[in-house]
Amino acid sequence: MFSGRPTELRVYKPIEIAKELGISTSALRHYESWGVVPAPARAANGYRIYTDVHLAYFRCLRTMFPGFGVAVACEALRCIQRADIDAAFWLVNKEQAKLQQEKAAADQTLELLQNLELSPISKKKPKNSMTIGEAAAFAGVTTSAIRHWEKEGLLEPARDPDNGYRLFAPAHIRKILLIRTLRNTVYFLQHMKEIVQAVDRQGIEQAKKLTGDAIRSIHDRNRLQFDGVRRLVELCKLLELM
Repeated sequence: MFSGRPTELRVYKPIEIAKELGISTSALRHYESWGVVPAPARAANGYRIYTDVHLAYFRCLRTMFPGFGVAVACEALRCIQRADIDAAFWLVNKEQAKLQQEKAAADQTLELLQNLELSPISKKKPKNSMTIGEAAAFAGVTTSAIRHWEKEGLLEPARDPDNGYRLFAPAHIRKILLIRTLRNTVYFLQHMKEIVQAVDRQGIEQAKKLTGDAIRSIHDRNRLQFDGVRRLVELCKLLELM
């Protein structure tokens, strides 16, 4: 493992770092046991001796948690300990790319809600009545996905009185397109039914509000991620990895 040893390092007691970061000393020991910070030297009495390097690791970890989550933050710092800066950066870049996809899905959802005609999403015009296969092909989803959404109470297609087959009107297609977009955003997974039901009840303004809340949440996570990246870069510079 690479621990980095810049010259003139200040030393810290565990309680000093814990107070600096607003956490407990037991949390420091947990992070150490996870292998995400270098093992500290020990004093003659067995007490841990932390340095500026450890403080930078702990600070980076804590700053990355809100934007990237525990698993990604920990793995990134394990990469840094191996001096694999590129692996760490590509790991966080992947998470940022996912957030960009969520932002695109949220923007598309808001566009769809602002104009509930099908034209913003699809240039094709649906038939007045479509089978499940036709509906799936039109919306670019699988028939199994449509059945699952029906089971979850998100869709209620009509039934052909002669054979019992599902029949989808343009309003159903619009909902399928909306659900397809919503499922690409983590925030929307928790609010999908509420948004779809709001559209059903013509509560478009409520659906727009939920979508706006989601976009603001994505903006917040984006800022948190960049703050985490800032600390990651500071750590790499301290370790003379860049």
